[in-house]
Amino acid sequence: MSLTVAIQMDPMESVDIAADSSFAMALEAQARGHRLFHYRPQDLSFDGHTLSAHAHPMTVRALAGDHFDFDDPVALDLSRTDVVLMRQDPPFDMSYITATHLLEHVHPKTLVVNDPREVRNAPEKLFVTQFPDLMPPTLITADKRQILAFRDRHKDIILKPLFGNGGAGVFHLKPDDENLASLLEMFTQLYREPIIVQRYLPEIRQGDKRIILIEGEAVGAVSRLPEEGEARANFHAGGQAEKAGLTDREQEICAAIGPTLREKGLIFVGIDVIGRFMTEINVTSPTGIHEINRLDGVRLEATLWDAIEARLA
Repeated sequence: MSLTVAIQMDPMESVDIAADSSFAMALEAQARGHRLFHYRPQDLSFDGHTLSAHAHPMTVRALAGDHFDFDDPVALDLSRTDVVLMRQDPPFDMSYITATHLLEHVHPKTLVVNDPREVRNAPEKLFVTQFPDLMPPTLITADKRQILAFRDRHKDIILKPLFGNGGAGVFHLKPDDENLASLLEMFTQLYREPIIVQRYLPEIRQGDKRIILIEGEAVGAVSRLPEEGEARANFHAGGQAEKAGLTDREQEICAAIGPTLREKGLIFVGIDVIGRFMTEINVTSPTGIHEINRLDGVRLEATLWDAIEARLA
């Protein structure tokens, strides 16, 4: 099977080939004989009939500093491609949402990974609320009175933006912290959306766990350990990777959400678990392939392409 694959992602110049999951996917696709094209979300055009992208034919190689070549750009009709990988990093803003609307014009004739409609309907910190028994005590609101009452009940809390990513804007507020009012003022000035407030989970000091699911099945996991004095374990926030298996509770979580992921066409998903609770379901541009591959001696990108090719077959 030789496929035409368009990858919607950030500029190739900025890619860290030792950590970027999209690059691992591109390398595997090329090794299978698939033809690659690269474009950015702002390169999309829709004329009422055809969705096209100002795209570069691309070759990739695992050579830091010289990891890709572009041929001359073409107006690529995305309905004539086999696969579109929607892999640009969040923020999950109106630009991101617009791209999902545009890609609906070609999906499912062209397989978009993940399904753009379901990506739009499943922002990380909101999708998890469909599984209330699996998440920690959580409040989503812009009402200061509700937030103060939540803090009175749970004392130790986490405050974070609803559509943030990479651990940006996440605050841990202890019971005696006097900064809550100021932080709420700052959040109100920076964001129009409600704030997400959660009970602090002390298990984060032992790290959180990123679990990768492909077609609703758990295929690998990695623990992310926060730096000393840090409440965030995200790799973007300096978290360190450590080999990890799945506990009985984590297997229970994956079994509970797997059927929903498959039904929604969310082929490649990363979930975050702290202790016994799932805190996020990442469907936009999940990461973790390189860390799990290195620690477990696997190749998750191969498992992913097996799943994509099976859908097309």
